[in-house]
Amino acid sequence: MPDSAAPPVILGTTGPFPHSVLAERHPAIIRQVRDAFPYGPEQHHALDALLHNCTEGAIEPLPGDTPGAPGAPGAPGDWRGWGLDAHVGRSWFDVPWLWSESWFYRRLLDAVGYFAPGPWQGIDPFRPFKLAELDAKETDEELAALDGLAGDADRALLHGSLWGNRADLGFRLSAAESGAAVDALVADDSAALWPLLHGGTLCLVADNAGRELVPDLLLIAHLLDTGRVARAVLHVKPYPYYVSDATTADVLDALRRLTAAPGAAAGYGRTLWSAMADGRLVVRAHPFSCAPLPYAEMPGDLRADFASAALTIFKGDLNYRRLVGDRLWPPTTPFADVTAWFPGPVAALRTLKSDVITGLSADTEAALDAAEGERWRTAGTHALIQVNPAASAAT
Repeated sequence: MPDSAAPPVILGTTGPFPHSVLAERHPAIIRQVRDAFPYGPEQHHALDALLHNCTEGAIEPLPGDTPGAPGAPGAPGDWRGWGLDAHVGRSWFDVPWLWSESWFYRRLLDAVGYFAPGPWQGIDPFRPFKLAELDAKETDEELAALDGLAGDADRALLHGSLWGNRADLGFRLSAAESGAAVDALVADDSAALWPLLHGGTLCLVADNAGRELVPDLLLIAHLLDTGRVARAVLHVKPYPYYVSDATTADVLDALRRLTAAPGAAAGYGRTLWSAMADGRLVVRAHPFSCAPLPYAEMPGDLRADFASAALTIFKGDLNYRRLVGDRLWPPTTPFADVTAWFPGPVAALRTLKSDVITGLSADTEAALDAAEGERWRTAGTHALIQVNPAASAAT
């Protein structure tokens, strides 16, 4: 869809939900990170400065931002290409919401010394939260349930991957109460998904670590075991992002959790371990995975990766926003229209946690609005499975 025909990009001032993320969730995350490690005075000072800047200040350049500056992923040079120069000096609330959210996590890593040489370099500030979830008794119960998995493993593992996003740590950190989850699919194209898996390559763009990543890995193991796919490429983040987004280290933690579990879970773990060793499962961490931009603007090498797949599955709310564009689409806008640019068949497995939504029938939208007002868009109580089997390389 031409950009001129699309609705405006969501800003931090577009509505109450994006505003609350910037004004309430981000300060809560800073406080959680401060308490998670025995950081020293330097980190505490930097976290205080970030708290003030993101709520009351203006966007500033990255430290050491000089033309052509090299550095770690997300270095100043990358962010200039991702729109930093246009946003410096503006309020965090007045730029695209996707951009300001991503910028927050990049600056949070600066504040705790993640990229700088020193003892805190490479230390994931969100790791305690991820490990606590991975080690929770609920994870034991979910893995034990694999022993009694009935014949409809396809559906069970697909839905496990879909609803695993309920464990999204970033969504829960500042929530006063989670409320009762309602298993409600607002769209279900799963019948169109399975015919696309016929022995080729699956690309799965992961979202969260912990109790979401485990069912993603279980689904991949099942598809490899049954021959539905010959190869899987798991795309994760190159560095910590959005509190709970999965990195390579999180994949390894989840894999160890599986292989150490009793029963069927260990078998899935062995399948994955073997598949990584022989190349049937490849983990990739492309820099664009942390870009504050929609996937329609992805670079050519990533586009080629997705083009070679029999199916690419985007997991979670953030990846959905980046797939269809972070805009206030009319909910009845066809999913096929907003993903027509994608270079191959594409699917989305997503629990709804933001205002962006496409592909609903008019009756479904009306029923949801009548029953819940706008809350169904952001509460995490509804989900969708959407598939565009005819996406092409058209741009």
